[in-house]
Amino acid sequence: MQQGGFAGKAAIVTGSASGIGAAVAIALAGAGARVVINFTKSEDEARETAAGAERAGGEVRVMRGDVSDDSDCRALAKTACDAWGGIDILVNNAGTTRFAAHADLDALTAEDFARIYAVNVTGAYQMIRACRESLKESRGAVVNVSSIAGISGVGSSIAYAASKGALNTMTLSLARALAPEIRVNAVCPGYVATPWFSRRFSDERFAQIAVEQAEATPLKRAGEPQDVAGAVLYLASAAARHITGVMLVVDGGLHLSLPR
Repeated sequence: MQQGGFAGKAAIVTGSASGIGAAVAIALAGAGARVVINFTKSEDEARETAAGAERAGGEVRVMRGDVSDDSDCRALAKTACDAWGGIDILVNNAGTTRFAAHADLDALTAEDFARIYAVNVTGAYQMIRACRESLKESRGAVVNVSSIAGISGVGSSIAYAASKGALNTMTLSLARALAPEIRVNAVCPGYVATPWFSRRFSDERFAQIAVEQAEATPLKRAGEPQDVAGAVLYLASAAARHITGVMLVVDGGLHLSLPR
């Protein structure tokens, strides 16, 4: 990718060892940004993503950190500020779930809800708070990676869907609270073929899910990480300078057939 609209910008992408986060980090690097790549457990994958970002032309830092821990969030912000003098873009991509049938109310515990919210909601809040002063100075942008689950109540579990609904509401709240200096938006992907699913299912079932999802969408294709990365980069870019408080659905039109 040719370097361009993000030349010299400093970005943090949480949960960027693989999947959507990795695609976002590499796309930002390819567009000229300097990127902090974050992981919690998957250091080898994070290093591979970093190598991909460097090949794309970007300068990177790799840092372990759990966004549910406020001190880790502050350390991630400090890493970017120490390396590059500030933060222009924060992409809150780190997320977790527990797969559970929605009709099985006994499948989830209070601890499941607490952990999912700690990462998917509180973690995003803590990262924004840690980066707030630097983002204000740069008149920067936050992009939260949410989900169609937060709009339609579908997804891997009720706890996951509820957490993404909370993330969407928080996007609205913080878009108001942090304006005019900081823009806050979200992307809401539908199904995306990532390790999130491939690690859960057999190869055969994973391939079958992709076919099923493609058939269910008006655009007749399953989502790829690069589809979401393109939307994230748009919302983080100067082209979206008059956009805040938006949930951009990136699902091939799947939402057209889902309950709201």
